[in-house]
Amino acid sequence: MRSANIPHTEGAPPPPSLPIQRTRRPRMSWLRTLPLLARHIARSMPWVTLVSGCLVGTAVLALMAQNARNSQVPLDHSAVHIAFLPAVAVLAFVLNAPFRPLTQATPVPAWVTPAGYLLLATPVLAAACWVQLRLVDYSLPAGSVAHAPAVYPLIALLTGWCAVTVAIAACAQRSRYANLGGAIAAPISFAAITLSWFLPATGKWLNEPPEPPATMHGVTITWYAIAAAALVVTYVAMRDQWYRYARVLRRSHSG
Repeated sequence: MRSANIPHTEGAPPPPSLPIQRTRRPRMSWLRTLPLLARHIARSMPWVTLVSGCLVGTAVLALMAQNARNSQVPLDHSAVHIAFLPAVAVLAFVLNAPFRPLTQATPVPAWVTPAGYLLLATPVLAAACWVQLRLVDYSLPAGSVAHAPAVYPLIALLTGWCAVTVAIAACAQRSRYANLGGAIAAPISFAAITLSWFLPATGKWLNEPPEPPATMHGVTITWYAIAAAALVVTYVAMRDQWYRYARVLRRSHSG
């Protein structure tokens, strides 16, 4: 006994499958929420982690600078390499955006929060770098006519380290181990820095630039090129919409 309200469908061709349309957020709708989102980003920013990492390395370098000044043996840029490593390590944890899968349903793109974290972390890292460079100058003996070596290759090197770390952390955040993104990115970044530091082919040209200005310019350009490539990878990873998980679920249901 078939109800009159149910149409007869036996023998009828199956309905055509419609492709799933990806919804697009109107640009102006989420741009209006940026002022409110800025306060949320500032409050949820891991300030303690970031500032602690910068202070640890700076405090160690301050002790080294005082000891070097008393012993009349000034520091070189290798001391800044070591002192800046804690700041690079904590940068891997800054991109951690909690509940990212849930933010896909919100009118604000999910990449806005980690991008805001990076914007807030940039001046803190720049201040830590400036203080550490001043400590290197402080380690020079009083009344000495010697000057510290050029800083622009060092700044390019530290920028490249930070950009590579951010790229690795952004890629880790797009994996199934997103909750461990910082714990995964920090060791990988340290391994990459160690290899570039101790391998003869890279350590000579990337971490210990010789004195000729032409070579120092080449080292600086190389590190900024590495940083630019890492930022491109970060941009692609942060805009990832996690559709790979949807495809996996669709295959499991169809199987």
